[in-house]
Amino acid sequence: MGQIDIKGLFYSLQTQMSAKLSTNRQHIQHPGIKGDSSELNWIEWLKAYLPKRYSVDKAFIIDCDGNISDQIDVVIYDQQYSPFVFNQDSAYYIPAESVYAVFEVKQEINKDYIVYAGEKIKSVRSLRRTTTAIPHAGGYYEPKQHKKILSGLLTLSSSWNPPLGESFEKAIYSLDDESRLDIGCVLEEGSFLVDYENTSIAKSTQQESLIFFFLKLLIELQKLGTAPAIDINCYGSALDSI
Repeated sequence: MGQIDIKGLFYSLQTQMSAKLSTNRQHIQHPGIKGDSSELNWIEWLKAYLPKRYSVDKAFIIDCDGNISDQIDVVIYDQQYSPFVFNQDSAYYIPAESVYAVFEVKQEINKDYIVYAGEKIKSVRSLRRTTTAIPHAGGYYEPKQHKKILSGLLTLSSSWNPPLGESFEKAIYSLDDESRLDIGCVLEEGSFLVDYENTSIAKSTQQESLIFFFLKLLIELQKLGTAPAIDINCYGSALDSI
């Protein structure tokens, strides 16, 4: 039986992703187009490597009261158990109950972008998420409680030196509870996972930024389990007939 260098495969994957984002930053001058290009690269990459149970898109998040979030660059959500995802003229509207994780995408990480990402994340976490009992042969399963939506920031580089040092940590801990960033990737510098309960931040080496981010993201998504069942009647109440 032969062997394969898994570590080498991960390193090759990271090199490809970094080169693609770096090329976009170098040659695309218009800020809006540059941003859209980076978002699409992260979306395409996550779609390719996350388990198929997860859908990934740029989207607005809505709740059954008609509230809507800011547009989110990268949304990881459930579509297997979610009864509807609206697509209106290529703009996606996803029920808050279906969302596992949200990410802001920027070319670099700095204090202003951390605060900005936190505000966008807060617009999602402030939405109402319903849950309902699930019928089975012997009766009903009790409504499953929602877990906190995972959040993060995806960038190519850092404006700080050191990239994820004291200034970065101060900016992270300055966010309020609903704005907190849990995980992020600074592709050229390293990735991070914040443990707010123990006031600690796990960080990767520069060489393993993408590997660390991907594996830690998978672990955090596993902890969230499956999205609870949506109370469809709550959404349906917007209709005259229901």
